[in-house]
Amino acid sequence: MTRAAAGFAILALALAGCAGVRPTPPPAAAIQPPAAWRTAADPGAPAAAGWWASFGDPALSAVVETALAHNTDIAAAAARVEEARAQYRLAQAQRLPNLTGVAGGGRQRDVSAFGTPREQTAGQAQLQVAYDTDLFGRLASASAAARAALLASEAGRDGVRLAVAASAASGYINLRALDARLTILRSTLEARADSLNLARRRAEAGYAPRLDQAQAEAEYHAAEQLIPATQAAIARQENGLALLLGDSPRAITRGADLAELAPPPVPAGLPADLLRRRPDLVQAEDQLVAADRSLDSARAAFLPSVQLTAAAGYAASSLLDDPIRLFSLGGSVLAPILDAGRLNAQQGAAAARRDQAAFAYRKAALTAFREVDDALSAERRTAEQAADIVAQRAALAQVLTLATNRYRAGYSPYLEQLDAQRSLLAADLSLVQVRADRLTAAVSLYQTLGGGWTSAQAAAVGQ
Repeated sequence: MTRAAAGFAILALALAGCAGVRPTPPPAAAIQPPAAWRTAADPGAPAAAGWWASFGDPALSAVVETALAHNTDIAAAAARVEEARAQYRLAQAQRLPNLTGVAGGGRQRDVSAFGTPREQTAGQAQLQVAYDTDLFGRLASASAAARAALLASEAGRDGVRLAVAASAASGYINLRALDARLTILRSTLEARADSLNLARRRAEAGYAPRLDQAQAEAEYHAAEQLIPATQAAIARQENGLALLLGDSPRAITRGADLAELAPPPVPAGLPADLLRRRPDLVQAEDQLVAADRSLDSARAAFLPSVQLTAAAGYAASSLLDDPIRLFSLGGSVLAPILDAGRLNAQQGAAAARRDQAAFAYRKAALTAFREVDDALSAERRTAEQAADIVAQRAALAQVLTLATNRYRAGYSPYLEQLDAQRSLLAADLSLVQVRADRLTAAVSLYQTLGGGWTSAQAAAVGQ
């Protein structure tokens, strides 16, 4: 080993020592998936990618697919992916030789060495090559960080797509719930119109007090005023869906009725599987990798940077018979000696960002476990609640029939029929709501399980 090489090695070791020991991730940021869900779930394969088709409504599928094709949030997320891809290409290009061309010339007049005026037309053309050897991996680490950021951006875009699909499906279900509510209110209004006519005839014939007629009329208008409010809610829901679909306010095509939609079974699998089945978790993991590689790049900045350069070209002048060939070969070593702590500060900032990303990943994982368990519980409990309300509604329908017959026969006051009507309407509206809640819980479960997305979809990016 020559003295120069030995000195260079000693300098590199000394500078490496200035970086200190590589900071390790905080142990508190580690994540340990639970062994099983708190709410019992069926084992099995993850949900299919086109999970919205499992509801069996082509109109619902059309709404989701239109949203995926035209939603502006997805378009913005795709643009962020292209930005990250360009940043990755830039980081990769930093590791390759840089070739530049220089050419210049002109007419000039000056004084020669003999004190006489001189005029010439001169020009020069030259190619220059510069290459950073990246002996200590600074550029390689920066490139790895950019690649991880690209993968995180890809997963982020897929997370936006999944959220948009779930929002579109839930929005359509809520629209059909409002339609069902409107149908119930109109049917109730017709029934109360019949009751009002009956109460009016009985009051006019003297078989019932005017109070019955007034109560029947009040209940008729009480049901009547709910219809415009529901119609306004339908219009708002349609306009919201149209915005989600990337369109101006418009009507939404309907398909199956709310009662015809049935949530398909969704196998939840194990909590540990979720870490690779949700794009937001993969995004958080890739962001952690990017921060870790950025830390490596910041630590490599303590070490010398070796750059090789070469140039070749020609110089020509009207004072010369032939052009002159020019060339140069060389190299340079740039090593920090005294920077007043700048590199240490940069390393500390990079380590802090890495720790932030580690805690962000832990929070994302814990949030995902909670969301899946919440969705499992909601889907199961709303199914039980729907069965209870169906039984309650059947009993209330019988109560209304008996109360109506007793009132017509003069055996009971109108108040009994009125109470039965109110209870039946409340049960009908509750049944619509719980059916919608069960369907949206199924949609939420699909979303929280990753909606059929897997990290393999992003594995080939940047290879």
